[in-house]
Amino acid sequence: MNSLLRHKGWTWGFRTTILLYFVVLIVLPILGVYYSSFSLGFGNFAESLSDPIAWKSVLLTLKLAVIAALINVLVGTMIAWVLIRYNFPGKVLLNSLVDLPFALPTAVGGLMILLLLGPGSLIGGIAEKLGFEIVFHQPAIVIAMVFVTFPFVIRAVQPLLEELDPSEEEAAYTMGAKGVRVFRQVILPSMAPGIIGGGMLAFSRALAEFGAVVLVAGNIPGRTLVSSVFIYGEVESDNPVGASAVSIILLTLSFLILWLINMVQMRGRRSS
Repeated sequence: MNSLLRHKGWTWGFRTTILLYFVVLIVLPILGVYYSSFSLGFGNFAESLSDPIAWKSVLLTLKLAVIAALINVLVGTMIAWVLIRYNFPGKVLLNSLVDLPFALPTAVGGLMILLLLGPGSLIGGIAEKLGFEIVFHQPAIVIAMVFVTFPFVIRAVQPLLEELDPSEEEAAYTMGAKGVRVFRQVILPSMAPGIIGGGMLAFSRALAEFGAVVLVAGNIPGRTLVSSVFIYGEVESDNPVGASAVSIILLTLSFLILWLINMVQMRGRRSS
């Protein structure tokens, strides 16, 4: 009896600690952002969102994040396919480098892009001779977003390819199906939850990227000023309401994306 009570007490304490940690680390900061946005009334909140610089930064961020996510969906799926289906020298090293954006400070990633593609670099110089610039323009923002979100699709698709039963492909080939049809009807449906989930995670992460973007964007309002840099500028200008208003948009989008990812994963489990 005493051991049972001790076990229940330990379990209750463990759960309470985890719940408190979750509330303090995640829930309270989110509620703080919402409270700050509406602390001066809904009219002030609407006025902050109606600022042309604010909503243009949001629209620009959405556009570039979608582009970055689509690039990662295409390239990430191909890389995951190669890492699972082929053996080649350096495969282990390449597989380890996939997670580098997770371990590397994003500001360092931005500096790498700046040094590689900046005006003084070889690639940047060639681009200038061809009549266009990369750094301090929208292409540099997309490259930064792609870099920091690079692992999401790859790591989401890899386990699905590993779990795919080879007998299903063999059966399709035995029945006379060609390579493209086998991929479209057998392999792609198994990969789809990972592709969709990884793509949405990449999009959500790109929305909030700051460290890599701020170094390469140029931060020109209406042209290269993204939401995260706008929020930083509003905080520096002692305008927390304006910063919180844009933050709410990004938070709400992130919540919706996480909900959609959970729905996709649940449907994938039911179908399997």
